[in-house]
Amino acid sequence: MNVYEDVAEFYAGYRGEKTVIGRSLFGREIFAFYVGARGAPAGISQYAIHAREWITAYLALQHIRRGLARGGAWVVPLVNPDGALLVQEGAESAPAARRGELLYQNGGADFSLWKANGRGVDLNVNFDARWGTGAGNRRVPGPAGYVGRAPFSESESHALADFTLRVSPRFTISWHTKGEEVYWRFRQPFFRARRDRRLARVLGRATGYPLRDTPHSAGGYKDWCIDALKIPAFTVEAGKDSFAHPLGFAAFGDILAKNVDALFEFTEACLRHG
Repeated sequence: MNVYEDVAEFYAGYRGEKTVIGRSLFGREIFAFYVGARGAPAGISQYAIHAREWITAYLALQHIRRGLARGGAWVVPLVNPDGALLVQEGAESAPAARRGELLYQNGGADFSLWKANGRGVDLNVNFDARWGTGAGNRRVPGPAGYVGRAPFSESESHALADFTLRVSPRFTISWHTKGEEVYWRFRQPFFRARRDRRLARVLGRATGYPLRDTPHSAGGYKDWCIDALKIPAFTVEAGKDSFAHPLGFAAFGDILAKNVDALFEFTEACLRHG
């Protein structure tokens, strides 16, 4: 089974509140699971928006199993199913009509370092937060960095943004690989920055990861949540930098050991500190 099939099977058996927030370019469902107390102020925790970082979807399933004691969160394990399957299974995972274009964009049949979706758009630079101004942004489709035709041009980023607006979360966390760092900043004014740094320290303590700034970031989901929604939003880069992309199950034990309790502890801290 591939990562999409594993998440879909988990969804079919999940007894709690759940929903499909949208579909990918190739028609695959994007699943979301609610964990925690009903009616509690909820956050959003999203994973695998970058294709080669599919291992974080399995961290999401562990976060769901771990559960939350009092707070609430929507967990979106696999934002980019088409891209994840390109990494795992190659161009054969795409519709036949798209395979030639994808092989051309990728420069060959090895998709192991592919980050984008099925159109060659990097979903984590496709949000409306100083879109197109980030370091490394590209204007042509490819494995990484292409910002798309416009903000939210992709079905996957559009679905995540719409879901976020519907939920009106109190925070968001994005799980990536790799580097063992927590990013928390996107040009917040002083008082919001002070609030967000305090919460980022909770993630830092829970994971053991240091806090880092991203001065050249733009167009990311975290960036959009901070800029447009004015809420605390974080990116956690899980996995040792010594691991090679794409991180697979050999790295999962280390990722799980350092991150399995992080969503629980963060949600508890949000309740304690308002």
